[in-house]
Amino acid sequence: MCGIVGYIGKRDAAPLLLEGLQRLEYRGYDSAGVAITGKTGGLKTVKAKGRVRELDAKLPKRFAGTTGIAHTRWATHGAPNDANAHPHMDTEGKVALVHNGIIDNATELRAKLTADGVVFASDTDTEVLVHLIGRSQAPTLEEKVREALRHVEGTYGIAVLHADFNDRIVVARNGSPVVLGIGEKEMFVASDIAALVSHTRQIVTLDDGEMATIKADDYRTYTTREGSRTAQSPETVEWEAASYDMGGHDTYMHKEMHEQVEAVDRVLRGRIEDRFSTVHLGGLNLDAREARSIRRVKILGCGTSYHAGMVGAQMIEELARIPADAEPASEFRYRNPVVDPDTLYIAVSQSGETYDVLAAVQELKRKGARVLGVVNVVGSAIARETDGGVYVHAGPEVCVVSTKCFTNTTVAFALLALHLGRIRDLSVADGKRIIEGLRRLPDQIAEILRGEDEIRKLAGEFAHAKSMLFIGRVRGYPVAREASLKLKEISYIHAEAYPASELKHGPLALIEPDVPTVAIVPSDDLLEKNRAALEEIKARSGRILAVAHERQEKADHTILVPQSEPELDPILMGIPLQLLAYYTAKELNRDIDKPRNLAKSVTVE
Repeated sequence: MCGIVGYIGKRDAAPLLLEGLQRLEYRGYDSAGVAITGKTGGLKTVKAKGRVRELDAKLPKRFAGTTGIAHTRWATHGAPNDANAHPHMDTEGKVALVHNGIIDNATELRAKLTADGVVFASDTDTEVLVHLIGRSQAPTLEEKVREALRHVEGTYGIAVLHADFNDRIVVARNGSPVVLGIGEKEMFVASDIAALVSHTRQIVTLDDGEMATIKADDYRTYTTREGSRTAQSPETVEWEAASYDMGGHDTYMHKEMHEQVEAVDRVLRGRIEDRFSTVHLGGLNLDAREARSIRRVKILGCGTSYHAGMVGAQMIEELARIPADAEPASEFRYRNPVVDPDTLYIAVSQSGETYDVLAAVQELKRKGARVLGVVNVVGSAIARETDGGVYVHAGPEVCVVSTKCFTNTTVAFALLALHLGRIRDLSVADGKRIIEGLRRLPDQIAEILRGEDEIRKLAGEFAHAKSMLFIGRVRGYPVAREASLKLKEISYIHAEAYPASELKHGPLALIEPDVPTVAIVPSDDLLEKNRAALEEIKARSGRILAVAHERQEKADHTILVPQSEPELDPILMGIPLQLLAYYTAKELNRDIDKPRNLAKSVTVE
């Protein structure tokens, strides 16, 4: 949940490292730090609580060096302050280390090191690792790092500098991403390709249990346990540096909401097969016989990805007539689940690195399950661990809260549901109907976005509510869940989501004028039941904002959404609620792209 950047070459390292940190700040922004070394040896380190701009302001004018590592932190162990910021140093000041992840046995290691006379300068779990490296008597930096890692339990992505080995950076990965960037007589390392694409598009992604040594003109990869060489070849990434710029928008979130028109077109492109009224998903690695043998689908994700999975499960049940449900991956792997060979498991993650999802995938694979991935990042850990899957092609998403990736993930699930349905019992006519609905989505999304001025005005009316209630039935309930999460994440207004059918079973006690209700009311076969729920709220003096296909008489305000095929309605109905959360947060002057206490990629448990 933090950002790592490293550079070795001929250029001045500090400006490059700061640029990389700024591109990775969405991964963590409690504190930041940088360590550099030059040809003459010695390490120089500067750290600062707060954003990268605070670190930049603190750097001395003369902070030159051609090799360096840097870090932007999201705190897990120890408060956000200068002392707990990375890089951490060993006692002699010869070793500097940056770390993403959590060392599970840090308390035990810290006690042993303290008994040996080591004095700790921070409260972090990371510092135990830098002291283990510094105390190693191994002859090379690679051996020092490997020896230290043998004592460590937990997850890590690390980059290490050593004053006595200033011609290299050593990195290692176990459960937290590390990528190498190959330049012209210079090399980069990062936890995310966002930090690399302005300098190179040639990358190498490390696997778990793998290390690398990078020099200005060379790199080599090898296993952490034995030190034996591995064959990692560079790949060319599709994303470009311009994808990470704001493009004239005030925030990344605003930009990414408006990118949904092109993003949805991209996830559909080249996948529709009109001849058979179906879609082609070549990465599934699932033939027709295997697809027909599926008896249940279980979708696993966290946060927004879990909500996308809820939408996906309903689509699969409706179109493919396979029992399907979604569950938080963070809970699934701890309840000793029964793994059925006839169940298809689907892991959902925007980054493809979400630790809880990755751990669930690994447990399922250990038990012999078939697991597909629905991810955005090509070559990510979950993409490599699964048996096949669907890339959602949303493009880079920098804002901590997900918008376009959520939408593209739900569209990817619609494609998967259609694919499975046409293999099973979905008719040609229904397949054609869904395809026509999918093709209309980009224009319908553009229509919704053109109405953002109206939503901006509504946000001003609701911004000072003490709490908000979101309700929906069946297809509308996952939309309510995701909309509630968006509002909480960026406005910090308390919000709850419930099935509209559950109002009488408790939530009606919350209704009062200061607790507005946002109701998802599609014009489907549950329209009258949803209207009855609005009647119940209005009878108790509740204020109502409806998101609907037609104006709702009992609502104080209605946001109109173009009607799609009923199975696809959730894709569109969530978009105006992204705008509502955005403008509510803007009214309250929140830091929208970097909400408090949150980070983009959750690579720790």
